[in-house]
Amino acid sequence: MKILYAIQGTGNGHLSRARDIIPLLRKKGDLDILVSGTQADISLPYTIKYKYSGMSFVFGKKGGVDLKATYIKNNISRFIKEIRSFPVEDYDLIINDFEPISAWAAYLKGKKCISLSHQCAVLSKNAPLPDTKDWLGELILKNYAPSQLQYGFHFATFNKNTYTPVIRQEIRNMEVKNYAHYTVYLPSYSDKKILKVLHSFEEIRWHVFSKHTKGNAIIKNVSLRPISNRSFIKSMATSEGVLCGAGFETPAEALFLKKKLLVIPMKNQYEQHCNAAALKAIGVPILKKFKLKQRNYIEKWLVSDKIVEVAFPDITSDIIDMLIQDHLDALAPKPSLEQHCVTHSIKPLN
Repeated sequence: MKILYAIQGTGNGHLSRARDIIPLLRKKGDLDILVSGTQADISLPYTIKYKYSGMSFVFGKKGGVDLKATYIKNNISRFIKEIRSFPVEDYDLIINDFEPISAWAAYLKGKKCISLSHQCAVLSKNAPLPDTKDWLGELILKNYAPSQLQYGFHFATFNKNTYTPVIRQEIRNMEVKNYAHYTVYLPSYSDKKILKVLHSFEEIRWHVFSKHTKGNAIIKNVSLRPISNRSFIKSMATSEGVLCGAGFETPAEALFLKKKLLVIPMKNQYEQHCNAAALKAIGVPILKKFKLKQRNYIEKWLVSDKIVEVAFPDITSDIIDMLIQDHLDALAPKPSLEQHCVTHSIKPLN
C-alpha cells in the first residue's frame, strides 16, 4: 500500500507530532512524506519526498500573525500550480495533518483524504470555542485542508474520534525536575518586548527561546536562546513553569510534564483562541496580551502552585492501527445479496 503523509510546516507542532507518527506509518506500507510551509524551526530526521512553500502564516513581533507579510510571502498562482501538479493519484492512502496542497489535490481529483490533525478537532461538536466568533478564522479552519474523514487531537476527548495529544517519546522519556526557572516560547513577540516584561520580575530566572536570535545571550535575569529542539525540551522538563502561545503541542507537552502553564493566544489566529478556550475549560490560566500592564496577572501565576492534572496515555499506535483498518474496511468489496443470504442463513425471495 502506497501511503502519503502530508504535514503542515507552519509552526513546530505538526513536525513534532510527525516524529512519532512516521515510524508507525512506515510499518504499514510504502510511505512518502510531504511538507508544505516555511515557518517551522525544527526538522524531520526522515527523507521528505515533496517540499513546497504552500500557504504559510508569517509570525509578527507584536503578538500575532503579520497579515501584510503573510500576503507578500504567499504566491497564489504558485500554490494553485502546486495543487494541480501534485500526483495524488499515485497513493492508496492519503493522511493529512492540516496540509493544503495534498488535501485540495485529493478533493479536485476525487480521492479520499483522511485528516489526522489537531485542527479537525478544534471545530468539532462539543469542543470549546472562544466567546467572540471569528467568521473568517472559522472559514479558514474549515476549508484550508478539506478531508472526508477526521481523526482529531485535542486537550481532552470532547468528541468521538477526538483523542488526547500525541506526546512524542522524547518528552515521555525525559527526566522531570524543577530547577526553578521558567521556560518561555512566544514566537510572535519581539525579543525586545519579551525582555521588557520579564526584566520586571528580577527575582525570576527565565529561559527564552526566540525565533529572532541566532546566538545565546544572558541579559540580566533572562537567558536568551535560539530555538533548538533538544535544548527546549530539556529546559521545559527542568522548569517550574512554561509561558507560551496557545498553540497545541507545547502546552500539551507542558501539561504532560506536570508544569505550571500560562498561555497567550496570538492575535489574528483563531485556532489559538479556540485552543485557549479549551485550555481554560480544563483550568489553565489565559493571558490576553503580553504587556507590562498585565504584570499583576503574571505575578499571580508565578506565586501559584496550581498544576492542571491531565491523562495523556500513549495511544498513537492504536489510533494509527484503527485508521488503517477503517481504510481497509472501506475498500473491501461489499458482499452480493446472494453472499449475504448465505452468510446469514437467509432464504432469498423468489
